[in-house]
Amino acid sequence: MNLDQATPLGFDGNRLGHLGNVINRDIDARRYDGAVLAVARGGKPVLTEAFGYAHRDSERRMKKDDVFVSFSIAKQLTHTLVLNRVERGELALTQRVADVIPEFANRGKENITLFHVLTHTAGLTLKLPMMDPMQVGNLEAVVQAACMSAVESVPGERVYYSGIIGTAILAEVLRRVDGGKRAYRDILAQDLFAPLGMKDSALGARADLASRLCPVVARDRLPGLSFAEEYEMFGAMVTAEAEIPALGCVLTAPDLTRFANMLRGGGAFDGERILSPAMVDLATRNHTGQMPNDTWSFASGVRGWKPFPAYLGLGFYLRGDVVAPNFLGTLTSPRSYGGAGAGSTMFWVDPERDLTCVFLSSGLITCELRNIDRLQRISDLVVSALVD
Repeated sequence: MNLDQATPLGFDGNRLGHLGNVINRDIDARRYDGAVLAVARGGKPVLTEAFGYAHRDSERRMKKDDVFVSFSIAKQLTHTLVLNRVERGELALTQRVADVIPEFANRGKENITLFHVLTHTAGLTLKLPMMDPMQVGNLEAVVQAACMSAVESVPGERVYYSGIIGTAILAEVLRRVDGGKRAYRDILAQDLFAPLGMKDSALGARADLASRLCPVVARDRLPGLSFAEEYEMFGAMVTAEAEIPALGCVLTAPDLTRFANMLRGGGAFDGERILSPAMVDLATRNHTGQMPNDTWSFASGVRGWKPFPAYLGLGFYLRGDVVAPNFLGTLTSPRSYGGAGAGSTMFWVDPERDLTCVFLSSGLITCELRNIDRLQRISDLVVSALVD
């Protein structure tokens, strides 16, 4: 691995080298194709390294500025804009979704608040609602279907991950309070990506990024909540025109590092403020108490996982203070937070150690449990290499 400094910011170079060897061994074993790993401390880069292949079948080697489909870390981008609008006085966390989208108020959704959606306690469905799946890239169509769908549980009483429709609803809320004049892709581009200098990020596979885009191909195809074919289908749907706020952004590791460092900096980066320190602090506290994340209930039989707290903030996953399966690892500090995407992507911030980590990979690991194993191991190896 090529370190950015001879003695990098308290890290042990040999231990970082071991981390690189572990990633390379997994790639050689064909568990996935390749990855870009970026670690920074105090906002200063420790390493940015490319491993393996952007696409193994074509023998295209990975580069540090290659572009990845975000999968679910796109959610944190939308969540951040919601929090930004709360600070601007245009929205409130306690506000009902139906106050902004009146047609949402039916079939048990009448009193769902923005807080419920951000914490995955709204009772919304995991999968797509009843609609043509080929329309998933049409935000208007997804919102219409979401408005007609019923809740699966009483809002506020259960943590259950809403895969696509929760973020689509939040994006539509943002679009409507904006006056409905801008497409959601333009709101993201102009109000988040541009201020943060995320020049290689977009909602949808922007044409000028296509040559660097890593294809979405599943390598470890053991099914979990979804099948490999579903993830590959979603990847194929991330076109230049598609608006899928839950999973359909494209970005690079350097760009995602800028977003993570904005959060690490209390909502500001490189002179641009997106959030206040007070909002970042609130958003990265546990708002789901001791409730487990029922999305993982299937793991009790498959893995013998016992229920553990979901530890969800306002759109961010938290490390928490128990040792349990977690992409954030077991060595990060309890207030650490971040996001992860299906089989391929992760970022986190450890505020106690002033540390950020970004990991974007090609060649999906379809089973969520096996992907958590991988990301947890990588996160722990990053922290264990910090010795000062």
